[in-house]
Amino acid sequence: MNERQSRGVDNISTNAADLLAYFEYRARGAEAADLLSETMATAWRRIDAMPDEPTEARMWLFGIARNTLANAERAAQRRWKLADKLRAHLTTSTPVDDDQRTIEVRDAVSRLTPDLRELIGLIHWDGFSITDAAGIIGIPASTARTRYQTARHQLARSLDPIGPSTDAGVSPTCGVS
Repeated sequence: MNERQSRGVDNISTNAADLLAYFEYRARGAEAADLLSETMATAWRRIDAMPDEPTEARMWLFGIARNTLANAERAAQRRWKLADKLRAHLTTSTPVDDDQRTIEVRDAVSRLTPDLRELIGLIHWDGFSITDAAGIIGIPASTARTRYQTARHQLARSLDPIGPSTDAGVSPTCGVS
């Protein structure tokens, strides 16, 4: 450990209790310890930027602590918003109706090859566009469009043995009808 690192460890150790108190005042107990740990890790990664003078180093550490707390608060807000969206979706969505047609569609999709099944799932159940689904899978958009058409034709044959209709009851924006 070089002299700068040694001085940094001393500054972090000297200010650890005050930093923990700072976090305890603003966060819950266990979260305060996690925030202190994150602050110390950030300070260590940026040890070369720590001022040499102890008072300035203390202010620098509290600046890192403030940013760490702000990041944690933003992350918590994102989690709460996501949880709210999920709660709203779960309370407004209707339960799956396993009527005969639904069973037939699921069976037809399950008979697709894994790559076609994944593409259909991303587009119809997860709501991605063909281009977005291609990006997720890691294939060119043109390949995804070709696979999507192949899947549609296979599903049309499976679901309408008399003869495929023009849309096979499948729309890339609304799902299976």
